[in-house]
Amino acid sequence: MAQIRVVPIFEDDSDDYEQLFNADALSPGNDMIVDSEDLLNDAAEAEKDDGDIAIINPEDEPVFRADDFEGMKELVLPLLPEQPPVLEDKVHTWAIENWRDHPRRDHGPTFEAGGHPWRVLFFPNGNNVDYVSLYLEHAYPEGTPPDDFACCVQFGLVVWNPEAPAIYQYHTAHHRFTKEEGDWGFTRFVELRKLYTAPWDDSGRYLLGDNYTANITSYVRICKDETGVLWHNFNNYDSKKETGYVGLKNQGATCYLNSLIQSLYFTNAFRKAIYQIPTQDEETLQNSAYTLQRLFYQLQTSNTAVGTNELTKSFGWETRHIFEQQDVQELSRKLMERMEEKMKGTEAENVLPKLFCGKVRTYISCINVEYESRRVEDFWDIQLNVSGNKNLEESFKDYVQVEVMNGENQYFAGEQFALQDANKGVIFETFPEVLHLQLKRFQYDIDRDAMMKINDRYEFPETFDAAPYLSDDADKSEPWIYQLHGVLVHSGDLNAGHYYAFIKPNKEGWFYKYDDDKVTKATMREVLEDNFGGEFLLPNGPMAMRGKTKPIIRQMSAYMLVYIRQSRLDEVLLPVTKRDTPPHLQKKLDEEAALREMRKKEREEQHLYLGCKVITEDTYRAHGGTDLTSFDRANSEDEPAAPRFYRLLRKSTIGELTAKVGEDTNVDPKRIRLWAMVNRQNKTIRPDAPISEMNTTVEDAYQRLGGSKSAELRLWAEVAEEVNIDGNAIWPATPSQTNGNAPKTDLIVLFLKWFDVESQSLSGAGHIYISREKKVEDLVPVILKKMGWIEKTQLRLFEEIKPNMIEPMKAKQSLKAAELQDGDIVCFQKADVKSSESDRESVTYLTNQLTLADNDDRSVSSKSSSDKTSLSKSNLGLDRIDNAQQFYDFLVHRREVRFHPHPTRNANPELYQPFELILSNKHSYDQIAAKVGEHLKVDPTHLRFWTVNAANGNPKASVKRGQSQSLSTILNPPYSTFANNNQRPDALYFEVLDISLTELDTKKALRVIWLSDGMSKEEPFDILVPKNGTVEDLIAALIKKAQLDDEEKAGPIRVYETHSSKIHKNLIRESQVMGITEYVHVIAERIPEEDLEPGSELIQAFHFQSEPSKSHGIPFRFKIIPGEVFSDTKKRLEKRTGMKGKNFEKIKFAIVKRSSYSKPTYLTDDSILDEMLTAEDDMLGLDHVDRSRVVRNGVDLFLK
Repeated sequence: MAQIRVVPIFEDDSDDYEQLFNADALSPGNDMIVDSEDLLNDAAEAEKDDGDIAIINPEDEPVFRADDFEGMKELVLPLLPEQPPVLEDKVHTWAIENWRDHPRRDHGPTFEAGGHPWRVLFFPNGNNVDYVSLYLEHAYPEGTPPDDFACCVQFGLVVWNPEAPAIYQYHTAHHRFTKEEGDWGFTRFVELRKLYTAPWDDSGRYLLGDNYTANITSYVRICKDETGVLWHNFNNYDSKKETGYVGLKNQGATCYLNSLIQSLYFTNAFRKAIYQIPTQDEETLQNSAYTLQRLFYQLQTSNTAVGTNELTKSFGWETRHIFEQQDVQELSRKLMERMEEKMKGTEAENVLPKLFCGKVRTYISCINVEYESRRVEDFWDIQLNVSGNKNLEESFKDYVQVEVMNGENQYFAGEQFALQDANKGVIFETFPEVLHLQLKRFQYDIDRDAMMKINDRYEFPETFDAAPYLSDDADKSEPWIYQLHGVLVHSGDLNAGHYYAFIKPNKEGWFYKYDDDKVTKATMREVLEDNFGGEFLLPNGPMAMRGKTKPIIRQMSAYMLVYIRQSRLDEVLLPVTKRDTPPHLQKKLDEEAALREMRKKEREEQHLYLGCKVITEDTYRAHGGTDLTSFDRANSEDEPAAPRFYRLLRKSTIGELTAKVGEDTNVDPKRIRLWAMVNRQNKTIRPDAPISEMNTTVEDAYQRLGGSKSAELRLWAEVAEEVNIDGNAIWPATPSQTNGNAPKTDLIVLFLKWFDVESQSLSGAGHIYISREKKVEDLVPVILKKMGWIEKTQLRLFEEIKPNMIEPMKAKQSLKAAELQDGDIVCFQKADVKSSESDRESVTYLTNQLTLADNDDRSVSSKSSSDKTSLSKSNLGLDRIDNAQQFYDFLVHRREVRFHPHPTRNANPELYQPFELILSNKHSYDQIAAKVGEHLKVDPTHLRFWTVNAANGNPKASVKRGQSQSLSTILNPPYSTFANNNQRPDALYFEVLDISLTELDTKKALRVIWLSDGMSKEEPFDILVPKNGTVEDLIAALIKKAQLDDEEKAGPIRVYETHSSKIHKNLIRESQVMGITEYVHVIAERIPEEDLEPGSELIQAFHFQSEPSKSHGIPFRFKIIPGEVFSDTKKRLEKRTGMKGKNFEKIKFAIVKRSSYSKPTYLTDDSILDEMLTAEDDMLGLDHVDRSRVVRNGVDLFLK
């Protein structure tokens, strides 16, 4: 007899579990085809490798006949994991007389189930495959199902031989039938060859009868959709519409945060208390209370999922923190602490302790005498052991169990009673109104040497009585019965998982599942049974009869429970309405919502509008950089040089735009003429031609005249200097007017710029018309008249061809020969400016137009154009700029740099504040130091600079002083590596040294860690020692720097190197400091008195966690006393390390060999250390948790 192997075709996830019943169920239009035969082939492969697969003899299985409909129903409609209530079962058989006579696509007779019509969709020769294809579909005429039609159906289809009912093929599935998905079934139901060419079994019969007859039986089970989302695909699902609640967006790995926030939000008393925190005077996104208020208000009023970005940024988290799965319990506690601090002095001051804080008593009570020691502490949550406990009751009993202290563990009850037998334990004095229970699902596994998730089954009830865990003298005047309010769930393993929550928002009603941005109703089975963990409960029936398979462990389990005291439900879940929210918060968020709506509308209508940027006389005069303006500037009152921006309908006319410009500039529109600006080949943007037709649309002007790849129309607004008697402008004729309306002339329009040597500024000086036949020298009287200067004033003229090309103009050359044309720029300066010596000492220069970073990638805020910025002459790297060419060169290379005091290396950091300076990319190190030194009023030779890490803003590396170094090479290193790319290009840290950089070059810098209080206190000091110095010099410098008592008075100091938290080398006093590399840590300490005793034998001691290769902390040397029992040795170790109390008690001590991968030999109190040592290089290891690990690997969890 052949044997059958039963292979589960699912893994650990609940979705995979459903595949057991849905192997190849699909809609006929779906190209993704999964066949049970393929799965069986995969199972056969798995069979070779998995020895746990049970081999079952078919004789042990029940025999089913297709004409036994009740028996078959048990086979094809097994119990589902969701266990939905059954509304109706329907069995319908379609008798097929001649299989071959049916068309390619056919339908069976209609039958009714659950109040809906159904039928079989039949492809006798396959739906584009070599298999029979069968589907169940609703039989509503096309397009007539109700819009809200949804029916949850578990069904099985059976094809069988009416002449031999033991020959059959069946498949089973379940599906949510809707108007959009009206059919579901099996594209590969059975191979065509098995119908009538391949015998079905040893009897030689086929699946079809002798005359190609067959029966198709439909088993249809209508299931009740209790939650409205049973087998839902969630396409176009609206949480707010379906449940009245919205979820939270997942911004990275923050679903753990989302579940906690939802739990706190639906603790209504907490939400109301958060609203009572006064934040109207601190409406900033750095205020965590304010951002939490905003988040709660949005959850309360929004129609869509809400983001948590504002909240996490207010915590001070960077992006890397968001993508780390933080400790939820720690986050909860710190959030509570932060909010409690914010509530001090407000009406909500004591709300949080009342809601979440209980009291627990730790006691030691003597059994035979009247003596008890007790300590009462507050608790905000309770951590309960899951491992070894079956349910919540057992965990509480485990928590409060009494430990008997007797024998060697007797308790010292003071001088009066001495050592006594005693009971030690904890008991609760009060529980809070809202009880947060942290289930310890994650624990350290010593065998695997890693944190592991405990997936054991652990049950918790909907209600429980906490009274048995209260002390005898606790107030029990009212019941301590708690009602389940929330279940926070983790699905997955330790390193990769997903968090979601089940919460009951109201006293009565449903639980809801909050899974990030999706909210759905939940059954009590989903809330309780599905989150107990442990094995999946396989359904009874034929599936169970096929023998035992390898247990399937649930990956989802509760890790935090929220219970509310039943007698306080009304107080905790009190209604919170809009009236409870702060008015300023409502106003702010309503304004932001309106602004978002406006911007959304603008985006939707963007194709109808065109942006127009217009240069006016005023903006040009305020512009202090190259070209006519910087089109990247934002239009605002604080940016007088920014072109004016107008957003117009594309069908608006040039005349309408001209009117708007006139209104804004207070100029009669008749005097305004707009010029289209184009991009020249040299990458400048200049006026090209005037737009004379006022009825031209802005869209037309953009397409025909813009000549720009920009997204907006760029224009120059010319204002006529003369008007006729009717007030109409009189325009100088230009070559572009060739339509006969005006005589053709050779006049060109030139723009003027003035370089003021005295104020060291550049500004626009309007425009002029002049004939191209004129000479360059003919420009001088025109400029003098325009500027109002005397006729004898001498000028130097330059043409601004492009920002980095400024050429002197030849006086006798014609403008035509100089190739000047419309829109060109002529820069002029006085040629006879002589600067006095006093002027050179301090020059006020560079108007704020200069500080507007015209060529920078980022905008820099500016003040009114009338402001002056007083800066030192060294800012330019020159005594004084007397030439416009040089000034343009400075404009091209100027750079605004922000300087910050080094956070750890300045002796008096409080004396220095961050500041900005405008420098040149050509500045040398010494020029930068001179400028910074002048600002700080310190000697520039005593300044050292550090680059800034772009990722975290911390100092990165010191800048080497060299002749080839410039500001450009410092901020943008010429060679590209990851290390150099990861630095900010606009900032530096500065360090004020005690000595000059030149002297510093003769010193070796060492960071020495001074152990001032045993091993528990580490103080780092940066020490400078002559490069030819010794360790003796290092010790002398340390004593001076750390202000220590000298060695004669306080005792000798020893210095040693460590590497990988183990002692690398002891440094004798004659050792040269140049031999100390940067890869080791230098440790210094007073030599303990016992180590100074003659003949002292020392052993190296170090810290590690679990295994010696995971060393941490600072190693040290420790004296061995021959014959000393280790219980006494530990007392000396406690004093030597400075570790006390529970921290020291948790340490395990071991002998560790020097060899790699050696296993530690752990010591007991009876061990004798010197007898356990077998080699000179044996070490003493202190095995305990590395509490500095979080600090090394990343900052601790924090909230601002």
